[in-house]
Amino acid sequence: MSPRLILLSALLLFCLAQVSSDIEAGNEGSLVVKGSNRKLLPLLDCGGLCKTRCSLHSRPNVCIRACGTCCVRCKCVPPGTSGNREVCGTCYTDMTTHGNKTKCP
Repeated sequence: MSPRLILLSALLLFCLAQVSSDIEAGNEGSLVVKGSNRKLLPLLDCGGLCKTRCSLHSRPNVCIRACGTCCVRCKCVPPGTSGNREVCGTCYTDMTTHGNKTKCP
């Protein structure tokens, strides 16, 4: 075998090893790699958390839709069925609708 073919094979194996290690790092249960800084963020189950949050709401479908948007953008859903919005910080508390009403339930 020529040295060029051996070098190419080694490079290919190295690249495959890097890709497989990146995939394994992303499958660590509830951790996800996001952004250019490759910070591991917890993966939220927005659907389940919002269903719990909106369970007592008078209009649950509207609540779940708004909660889902807030969950995806802010990566947080407050505990309980109402109140506790400050737990999620300014992203959650300051988001408003086009009518200047608070968006997040």
